[in-house]
Amino acid sequence: MPDVEHTMAADGRGSSNPLRQILEPLTRTGGFYARTWGNYLDREPSELPVARPTLALATQAFRDEIVLAGFRLLRPAPDIATLDGIDREVLAAHELYEQNGWLNNPEGFFAPPPPLADVTVKPVTSMGRSYQRIAFDSGYEPHDGEPGGKRWLSYQGNNREYALVLRHRKPRPWLVCIHGAEMGRAGLDLTLFRAWHLYAELGLNVVLPVLPLHGPRARGRPKGVAFPSENVLDGVHGVAHAVWDIRRLLSWIRSQEPDSPIGVNGISLGGLLSSLVASLDDGLGCAILGVPAVDLVELVGRHAGLSHHSRLRQTMKSARSVSRMISPLSLTPLVPMAGRFIYAGLADRLVHPRDQVTRLWEHWGKPRIHWYQGGHTGCFRARPVHRFVDEALVQAGFVDPARLQRTREQPA
Repeated sequence: MPDVEHTMAADGRGSSNPLRQILEPLTRTGGFYARTWGNYLDREPSELPVARPTLALATQAFRDEIVLAGFRLLRPAPDIATLDGIDREVLAAHELYEQNGWLNNPEGFFAPPPPLADVTVKPVTSMGRSYQRIAFDSGYEPHDGEPGGKRWLSYQGNNREYALVLRHRKPRPWLVCIHGAEMGRAGLDLTLFRAWHLYAELGLNVVLPVLPLHGPRARGRPKGVAFPSENVLDGVHGVAHAVWDIRRLLSWIRSQEPDSPIGVNGISLGGLLSSLVASLDDGLGCAILGVPAVDLVELVGRHAGLSHHSRLRQTMKSARSVSRMISPLSLTPLVPMAGRFIYAGLADRLVHPRDQVTRLWEHWGKPRIHWYQGGHTGCFRARPVHRFVDEALVQAGFVDPARLQRTREQPA
């Protein structure tokens, strides 16, 4: 099956053949299905389950391939001048990070933010439900002399952080739900995280922050700018900025209810960010990582074909070191083992189960993990995933078991 990177031309650009672009999701899905049968028939004992080859599984993989095809159409390959800029920035950043010792000790790169005190709270009523929308000045700035720093600060929509808050009158455990790429919109996030279930039925306070260059923070961004993208340093700043904002949000929650436990619950890109926060903040009670990425540069480069650009191979070697600096694999998780949870799809075509998820699972000491028969985008509708998340919150002590049982006994 032709992978994305192998369909890129020698200069790093994708094929301009429209028919090929239309057929590629089908051919890639067909290749996946054939390999799944081969793995199933030749399966050997392994900690990674073998996917059962079914048409439903192939459909899940096909949906992921459609998403990937959409990304490639909406975000065309960068031109030579842009690639040259990426090249220069990566090499300069590698030198700066190495001089500061951050490549080997990433904790120093993630500067702790000041506590958050000045927050604007606005009540919102929508579809008969009431919640709050909060906003605050981010205050994030790249390190002095960091390549791409001035460009990142020019994305002025990032200057303000926004979040939705579903909060009970009496103190309750807090769950910070960190969205994935292309999310960050109120209706979408509330639905995909099942926020009203977490709030009303499980009795949690729920917070849904918006990541940089997403939702309202994407206003006024230049054409072609995104997080994540093939622009390596924008990805680095995006991760650092997101972690900064989330840690500031945690400080605000603690100022509101000092004795209430706090957990993080992330999906995809949000899974990566959740695992980073759970490795930098020592006060979390649980971390639920859904289909988490662990190597952002490798992931984006593979899907965009960037790593196979003939003029950037050496650059991508340096970029791998930069990527490790912003990877949870370079940090030690601080959340207690009993509060660590991961779920992932066996047919995930965006975040590879073995190359990405299994590495994080092993690094985190092999906590409880749930493998579901589906793709990356299938996690939102997978009932086994929903049950796993609910049970994880019970195991972490955030939800009373009897309450969850009563919820499940209610008629649909």
